[in-house]
Amino acid sequence: MEKHELLRHWNVAKENLHNLPERKIQLVRDGEVWWVGIGENVGVEINGKSEYFSRPVLVLKKLSRFGFMGVPLTSQEHNGKWYAAFEFKGIKETAVLSQARVYSASRLYSRIGQVPDSDLELVRDGFLELYSK
Repeated sequence: MEKHELLRHWNVAKENLHNLPERKIQLVRDGEVWWVGIGENVGVEINGKSEYFSRPVLVLKKLSRFGFMGVPLTSQEHNGKWYAAFEFKGIKETAVLSQARVYSASRLYSRIGQVPDSDLELVRDGFLELYSK
């Protein structure tokens, strides 16, 4: 698919996100993993996948019922201080710490599950180490 066609498709998907019911907004909790419509992004920004332009995102911190701080996940193995690896539902996942950002709860598609507190702390510690220096 050509770039302009891909962006047009993302704009339709983004419009559909705005029309989702708000009931999911109040359900998000720290440590949950959700499919999030993160979109077709620019440059080094991580992209969503599939027709929904979504990818799994770990909720680092619920900020309000309308938004949260999240870190996108990948099943590709990466090393370095920009990443935090853990296992989720029997699959090795990597939190891409360099791509952490605030997400609108309107971008939530579906809940995948909850990570153990120990893994949430591992990701939070990696995040703090990366951004505090």
